[in-house]
Amino acid sequence: MLSTTTTRMELLCWCLLLLSSLLSVSADFYTSIGQMTDLLYTEKDLVTSLKDYIKAEENKLAQIKQWADKLDSLSKTATKDPEAFLGHPVNAFKLVKRLNSEWGNLESLVLSDTTDGFISNLTIQRQYFPSDEDQTGAAKALLRLQDTYKLDSNTISTGDLPGVTYKSHMTAEDCFELGKVAYTDIDYYHTELWMVQALKQLEDGEESTLDKVSVLDYLSYAIYQQGEMERALEYTKQLLALDPEHKRANGNLKYFEFQLEKQRKAAEEEGTKEELETEKVEVKKKTKRSAKAEFKLIPERKKYEMLCRGEGIKMTPRRQSRLFCRYHDNNRNPKLLLAPVKQQDEWDKPYIVRYLNIISDEETEKVKQLAKPRLRRATISNPVTGVLETAPYRISKRRATVHDPQTGKLTTAQYRVSKSAWLTVDDDQVVDILNERIEDITGLEMDTAEELQVANYGMGGQYEPHFDFGRKDEPDAFKELGTGNRIATWLFYMSDISAGGATVFPDVGAAVWPQKNSAVFWYNLFASGEGDYSTRHAACPVLVGNKWVSNKWIHERGQEWRRPCGLSESE
Repeated sequence: MLSTTTTRMELLCWCLLLLSSLLSVSADFYTSIGQMTDLLYTEKDLVTSLKDYIKAEENKLAQIKQWADKLDSLSKTATKDPEAFLGHPVNAFKLVKRLNSEWGNLESLVLSDTTDGFISNLTIQRQYFPSDEDQTGAAKALLRLQDTYKLDSNTISTGDLPGVTYKSHMTAEDCFELGKVAYTDIDYYHTELWMVQALKQLEDGEESTLDKVSVLDYLSYAIYQQGEMERALEYTKQLLALDPEHKRANGNLKYFEFQLEKQRKAAEEEGTKEELETEKVEVKKKTKRSAKAEFKLIPERKKYEMLCRGEGIKMTPRRQSRLFCRYHDNNRNPKLLLAPVKQQDEWDKPYIVRYLNIISDEETEKVKQLAKPRLRRATISNPVTGVLETAPYRISKRRATVHDPQTGKLTTAQYRVSKSAWLTVDDDQVVDILNERIEDITGLEMDTAEELQVANYGMGGQYEPHFDFGRKDEPDAFKELGTGNRIATWLFYMSDISAGGATVFPDVGAAVWPQKNSAVFWYNLFASGEGDYSTRHAACPVLVGNKWVSNKWIHERGQEWRRPCGLSESE
């Protein structure tokens, strides 16, 4: 008989080891690709545990089958002439023994539970699994990527994305799930897109437990909510052809037909359909504007997404000719004389520079290693109070606002999908080395700068347009730090991105693309201390890849003799 005691003990020990490794993992997995890698190893271990359970079950069934085969042969022989068979005293003894003892042992074997180890293991781990919020957040990330990069549903479903290494297809159930998430968020536009995709895959013959009736039910209602009554009626008829007794569809059919008839009568009263569709439009002569002027008229959200796709304003050849690459020693800094750094101009106004090969692979890996166990949901500065708080996640195109109960003011909330950690010089020598390197290159004091912030972006990871510095309507933005405003920003890129993930400046049309081991730098304040509003920037959603960055926010205090104050406001 199979002994399950040893197996259970081994699985229990394994569970305890795995549990200890999971205790440091925080929730909201989808907001950090770096932490999501832990889930792959968790799932791998669960598969191992599941296979151990299957093996134990197979061993048990093999023993039962062997016993059954033996008794089957014996019973066939015995029942041919039962009395003659039992006339042999050994046969009689063995029959009694079997029924008294061996069948009892078989009962114990059948009832033995080999699932204990696996079930307890699974139960322990489930509390550290992704939550409903993670699943919903991951779905909304795909919708966000679809909008930003103008991807059709079929492209996403087939996994045909730029730069992918491991191509993966979505099932009809996956598409249906995305549609339901959009529906819950009252986003009927995306509900339609993904229900249509689910329906297409079902009609193409994909094997699925999903039925067309459910898909058509959501689809017809989403289309109705967008004002397309005739299309909604057509899909409702398709639904009823599959399920004539569907109560909601029958009710919708009558309603849609009634509304369409009502619209037709109204149209007849007001005139012919052709007259209704004819609009008198005054043709106005458009004044010729430059590309830069045209770009400024575009809403910020659209400019942001255009830049993320690489469609933003292009710098003129004349301006481009003024950008250079050079070796930079920061006015003959002794540390840079023999080993100047490679400096590359990225944009002129605001002046953005990139430093190439400024952080090594070893330093990058060390920073990521230090940060990964500490990653928590990213914070932003509340535009009203100035206090750092957990960043919300945009779940639709409707923008949330932050309300100040004292002033009654409403202001647009910032959205950030990432996790971050803060590293100090006490954590590891590499942090001190990087601080010194930034100080040597920029010439700015690091003692008053904020600690090194490390960020890892999650699915569709982004940081919407924002300022790094405190504006005049935010007098207390960094009061608790006591180091003045953020004078400059230094940003390390610690990974290459296959697609997406650019840092863009919507007001001026600049886009800076991630390049591993490089860093970009810009001043947030003019020399006069006034804020440079052209530095409003954003991190585009990561389409394909794992984006790691670290940044240093440098403050005013300590820079009095390093960057003398300018005399004019924009100097």
